[in-house]
Amino acid sequence: MNNNISTKKKLINFLTVWRALIILLLMCVVASIIAPSFLSVGNLFNVIRQISVVAIIGCGMTFVILTGGIDLSVGSIVGLAGVLAAGVLAATDNVFLAVGIGVVIGIACGIVNGFFVSVCGIPPFIATLGMMTLLRGCVLVYTGGKPIPIKNDIYKYIGKGEPLGIPLPIIMLVIIFIIAYVILTYTRFGRSVYAFGGNREAARLSGIPVIKTEWLVYIINGFLCGIAGVILTARLGSAQSTNGTGYELDAIAAVILGGTSLSGGTGFVLPTVVGALIMGIIDNILTLLNVNPHATNIVKGAVILIAVLADKKVKDLSAKVED
Repeated sequence: MNNNISTKKKLINFLTVWRALIILLLMCVVASIIAPSFLSVGNLFNVIRQISVVAIIGCGMTFVILTGGIDLSVGSIVGLAGVLAAGVLAATDNVFLAVGIGVVIGIACGIVNGFFVSVCGIPPFIATLGMMTLLRGCVLVYTGGKPIPIKNDIYKYIGKGEPLGIPLPIIMLVIIFIIAYVILTYTRFGRSVYAFGGNREAARLSGIPVIKTEWLVYIINGFLCGIAGVILTARLGSAQSTNGTGYELDAIAAVILGGTSLSGGTGFVLPTVVGALIMGIIDNILTLLNVNPHATNIVKGAVILIAVLADKKVKDLSAKVED
C-alpha cells in the first residue's frame, strides 16, 4: 500500500515538474511532421526570438502567481514602456535615456500595482484590471493612435542584433531566466515568495514581511515588463498603440502551462519559458500551415482551459494520495 502511494507521489511530482517539457517535445514532433520546414535553424531561431518578449514577461508573472496573485496589466505596461521609450528616443536620439525611461516606467507601474494589492488590500484581479485599462488609455492618448517610428540603429540592435549569430533578445532572455532562477531558488526572498504563496498567514507568523514580499513581486514584474517593452519596439522598429495587446493572456498561459499553480506556492521559472515556447510553436505551426491568424486565439484559449483543467486534476490526485 505504501509503495503504491509512493509511486503515485513520484508520478505526480514528475508530471508537475516535467509536463510542460513533455508537451513541448510532443508538439515539436507533430510540427516537424506537419510542416517539415519547422525544424530549420532559421525557423527555430525565429520562434525563440518571437517568444522572447512573452517569456520575459512570463518570468515576472511567475513571481506574481507564486504568491497567489495575478497581473492583467502586463500587456499595457509593455505598451506604455515601449511608446514612451520610442517617444524619448525620437525627441533626444539618446538610446540610454530612452531605454532607461522604458525600464523606469515599468518599475513605476509595478510599484503602483504592488501598492494597491499589498498595502490597500485590493484583490489583484481588480487592481490590475483597472491598471490595464488606465495604462492602455495612456498609450492611446500619448500616441494619438499613430505609430512612432524608430530610426536609431543602436536602439534597433536591442531587438534585431545577433552577436555571435545568436539573436540578442534570446541572450537577454537566458540572462533574465538565470537571475530569476537564482533569486527564487537560493535567496531568502525567493523562499519568502514560496512561503507567502503556500500560506500567507503562516508566512506572517513565521516573521516573513508579507506586505514587502508581495509588493516586491509586482515591482519585479513591472521591471521585466519595461525591459520587454523596449525589446518589442526595437524588434518591430516602431512603437504602436497596440503593442503588448493580449500579452497578458500569453504570459499567464505560459506560466500555467509551465506548471505554476494559480493558487500559489508551487512552480518554477524554467517551465514558464517552456510554456512560452509552446505558445510560440502554436503560432508558428498555424502560420506555416497558412491558417487564419484569428484562429490562433481559439487555439490559445483552448490551451489555457486545458492547462487549468490539468492543474486541477493533478491537485485532486495529489489530495487523494495524501488522504
